[in-house]
Amino acid sequence: MLVIVVENAPPRLRGRLAVWLLEIRAGVYVGKYSSRVREMIWNQVCKGVGEGNAVMTWSTNTESGFDFMTCGANRRIPKEMEGVKLVSFYPAPEEET
Repeated sequence: MLVIVVENAPPRLRGRLAVWLLEIRAGVYVGKYSSRVREMIWNQVCKGVGEGNAVMTWSTNTESGFDFMTCGANRRIPKEMEGVKLVSFYPAPEEET
């Protein structure tokens, strides 16, 4: 299983993802592909995400049963700790007064 979620993505990228994957909700795409095709799709996402951001997760043989990657401007950062991938956060941006 492959899941890609995009936020603030250009319409061109969303249309391209809809060719390869099923859009089950706005910005949420699912499908089932080999690792080679998954990497090709992810390269297209990272090239086309623009000002937005994306996360991709897929089933794999890990302790948690899945793995994930992110690209674009986002506060969430993947961190590996003792063989388990977790999510770390950048501090929230301070508002200008």
